[in-house]
Amino acid sequence: MDTASVLVIIMFVTSMGLLMIGFPVAFTLAGSAIFFAVIGVALDVFNFSLIGAFPQRVFAIMSTGVLIAAPLFIFMGVMLHRSAVAEDLLVNIGQLFGHVRGGMGLAVTIVGMLLAASTGVIGATVVTLGLLSLPVMLKHKYDVRLASGTICAAGTLGQIIPPSLVLVFLGDFLGFANQQAQFKMMKFGGGTVGVVELFAGALIPGLVLVSLYLAYQIGIGWLRPEVSPAIVRPADAPTGFDAVKRLLIAVAAPLGLIVAVLGSILAGIATPTEAAAVGATGAIFLASARQTGTSWHDTLPYYLAGLGTVGLIVLSQTMDLRPGRNSIPAGDLIAIIVAAIFVIFLFWGLGVSLWRVWSSGVLAEATRDTGRITSMVFTVLIGATMFTLMFRGFGGDDLVHSWLTDLPGGKYGALAVVMLVMFLLGFFLDILEIMFVVIPVVAPVLLIMGFDPIWLGVIMALNLQTSFLTPPFGFALFYFRGVAPPEVRTVDIYTGVIPFVLIQILALFLLVLFPELATWLPKALFG
Repeated sequence: MDTASVLVIIMFVTSMGLLMIGFPVAFTLAGSAIFFAVIGVALDVFNFSLIGAFPQRVFAIMSTGVLIAAPLFIFMGVMLHRSAVAEDLLVNIGQLFGHVRGGMGLAVTIVGMLLAASTGVIGATVVTLGLLSLPVMLKHKYDVRLASGTICAAGTLGQIIPPSLVLVFLGDFLGFANQQAQFKMMKFGGGTVGVVELFAGALIPGLVLVSLYLAYQIGIGWLRPEVSPAIVRPADAPTGFDAVKRLLIAVAAPLGLIVAVLGSILAGIATPTEAAAVGATGAIFLASARQTGTSWHDTLPYYLAGLGTVGLIVLSQTMDLRPGRNSIPAGDLIAIIVAAIFVIFLFWGLGVSLWRVWSSGVLAEATRDTGRITSMVFTVLIGATMFTLMFRGFGGDDLVHSWLTDLPGGKYGALAVVMLVMFLLGFFLDILEIMFVVIPVVAPVLLIMGFDPIWLGVIMALNLQTSFLTPPFGFALFYFRGVAPPEVRTVDIYTGVIPFVLIQILALFLLVLFPELATWLPKALFG
């Protein structure tokens, strides 16, 4: 093994060690990369001019339009978290299902799915579900292990169900890795993969995983009713049509937001960035609606803004709204005037909503949280970019390629090793950190071996979600431990999540056996 290969291995091991003992991720990655690059120059095994390419790589990241969706999705999730949408959902769905065996488990799982599809903020979802549902479940004699496992598992659904921040970055990385793989295989003009395709690929596996969770809740409720009892309905709780009506009202807003964001992406009406902007705007409307009454003058701005949004979508798809033409037909001119009125409706409603959430303090809190999370994510991304550049400068990508191709078992043996490494890293590192470091290194090699990029992205996301949930170091367990009362022992949390980890592993095997779960919808939508 030559000197460059030895240095790149030491660089990778050193970086992982520093990360595991708690050093800041971005500065660890960038600092170790520069440190070993200097050593490589001194030993004449590294071309220092490669560091000059770093500003170009950062500029390329800044120029990637799809990454603009990241802070918008973060803002949407934080705003919905601050507006207590989860509380309304859990109360109403719990009242509907709680009187049957395993009903609260079903309610928590369904709410986790809806929050995953509308926010994608995993830590906030686990904390919110823990604070809201755990006291109710323990009060009604739910088994503490089942309650803990249900909440932790439902809170991690935001990693696999789109729109997910994990899928946004994973799609961008896989798109670049796919280009590299095609270039090395001399397949110019091949197919592309991106965030939109990965959203479509993750949708069905995510719903399959939710279905497995729900089936487990129903089964445990009937086989062991003592650990998952029915909850006695309060005397003043709505029943029949009233209960359904309240549920529809609570679900309508977040469900409408999900359809608007995810539906517009999959239907090809909007790009992920445009859909994220719609989602952020919708989150502002939802948060504002919770600050006001129900009189007509309080709700009128929302109805007019909704009318303006729908009207603009319809007109943009059916009429030519370009005003800068030499000759505009009468029908198009009328449509342009109507569209201008709709824009006024939309901006009026948005202005009123912004004023209300600003007056209540919600906007300031959401903006601060969004800025902090976004800064952290992109700082790590820039540090990881430096690390990846130095890694390739030492020939690390060729080393990984030769190592994986020499493993027994062919391409599936290589995939199994990569999945195991990512799973173990998930005990110590955050999901985004693993993606920023590992995906650029191993994804091109696996794609050259012949794996479908969309299927590979979905199975990586599902694998990382499993490690996020697995004892003893799963991050979701730490989030839940922080809000669980002292009587909930750590061993109860660890024991409670084991069935859900096994369900996750079952979902992984199903995805391996039936790759069409991830590839059918993207092919049906995009060809």
